Amino acid sequence: MKYTSVEVCAGAGGQALGLEQAGFEHLAAVEIENIACATLRANRPKWHVIEHDLRSWRPDADLVGTDLLAGGVPCPPFSVAGKQLGRDDERDLFPEMLRLADELQPRAIMIENVRNLLSQRFSGYRDELLREFKDLGYESVGWELLNSADYGVPQLRQRAILVMMRPDDAFHFRWPEPVARRQTVGRALAKLMGANGWEGVGEWVKSADGQGPALVGGSKKHGGPDLGPTRAREAWAKLGVDGLGVANEPPKPGDSGNPKLTVQMTALVQGFPPTWKFEGRKTAAYRQVGNAFPPPVARAVGESIVASFEAADAERGQE
Repeated sequence: MKYTSVEVCAGAGGQALGLEQAGFEHLAAVEIENIACATLRANRPKWHVIEHDLRSWRPDADLVGTDLLAGGVPCPPFSVAGKQLGRDDERDLFPEMLRLADELQPRAIMIENVRNLLSQRFSGYRDELLREFKDLGYESVGWELLNSADYGVPQLRQRAILVMMRPDDAFHFRWPEPVARRQTVGRALAKLMGANGWEGVGEWVKSADGQGPALVGGSKKHGGPDLGPTRAREAWAKLGVDGLGVANEPPKPGDSGNPKLTVQMTALVQGFPPTWKFEGRKTAAYRQVGNAFPPPVARAVGESIVASFEAADAERGQE
């Protein structure tokens, strides 16, 4: 059977796509950014995409009882790149997740955010959240820090994941195991990097024999099409990539020096399939990629949630 989900702060669809691959049917995908909604509709015309501010969105009655409430709430309140104001930051949407859990009464809740949320600075905030979710009838299976590189993504992107479930389901939940072999930037991008006939692609693939640092998408106010700050660009340089900007096309014959990545290449580095298209011009498209949750990681966690549902349902059937 297919389990249902409601996705909030859906962005360009990284988490939603991964959960779809895990077997979830999305009843709604809520996102405030117009360009991201356009990307969702272009790739999944049948999804019910709702362009709305989560703080004022009220779910319809037919969404109540969905199996999963999932979302990647904004990270600036907890990011080391910001002021780390937590609950005092107006962009903190964890209270909205609590509200929606109360209104939708899902079997499980999945929330992803930056790794800094797991720092000692926010320990009290995390404890308070767990208490409030427990008051709603949910048991925490814990916070987990997952590295995207452990799930087939050629990127060292670490994300904090929280899964809350009804007690009978939580008993069966297990975090996903890492894949046996890590993907490299070179192997992932070999075909695209050589698409224009660049004769240096063979040597480049050998030099790009590792995982890239986390892509940084930035926001409307901050950040352009660079792959990240200075330290990240230095790490990309070691893999033979020029991280200062995003290219319009792959390198051509005769080109020298480290090539830049195209938006499509960065999407592959983020774990999106080649068929997933991003709406908007280059900077807007790259920003969607850089802010996305890698689909393979969402799929792995989603499959663990599905497995716990199936185990609990089978146990109930034997009673």
